[in-house]
Amino acid sequence: MGLKVTVDLQACQGYACCMMTAPTVFDLDESVGKAVVLLPEPGEDLRELVEKSVRGCPSKAIALESR
Repeated sequence: MGLKVTVDLQACQGYACCMMTAPTVFDLDESVGKAVVLLPEPGEDLRELVEKSVRGCPSKAIALESR
């Protein structure tokens, strides 16, 4: 089963919690102050970190979908 990660850029406030939790999956675009997804379809080995990022996002801007 695959994973798909997305960030709602309208909701994102640029806290960078996701980047600190899962730096291989997320980064911060400093020019706009929003999160970017580096790895939109991470492997199962990153599931736990991505789930932590989803739970830890203060603006609830991250979505994780299992496919």
